[in-house]
Amino acid sequence: MSSLIRHVTVDAADPFALAGFWARVLDGSLADDDFPGDPAATVTSAAGTLLFIRVDDRKEVKNRVHLDLQPQDRTRDEEVERLLSLGATLQGDHRRPDGTGWVTLYDPEGNEFCVERSAAERANP
Repeated sequence: MSSLIRHVTVDAADPFALAGFWARVLDGSLADDDFPGDPAATVTSAAGTLLFIRVDDRKEVKNRVHLDLQPQDRTRDEEVERLLSLGATLQGDHRRPDGTGWVTLYDPEGNEFCVERSAAERANP
């Protein structure tokens, strides 16, 4: 039998705050035993589980792994606006005039992630 991914782990200066951001992004929840100042925080959502752990080193280079989000109940552009309102910042806009492409954002600690088109947008080019 092969292994399963239990969770994706993300280094963070403030695990609880960053987990809170991602819980809002993914419509997930923090573990009941996670509190501000804890060395780790877990977010569980329909998309999977993210574990945020305190690491004192600051991020200095591009992520080697990043998350690609696909909106489920809104368009890519609506999701980008929602994420910006939650505290994400724009890294790069790769949307094309024909509606294809993606947007790369930073989370509050500078980790890159992308927002792709929804399944409905992909089905109706």
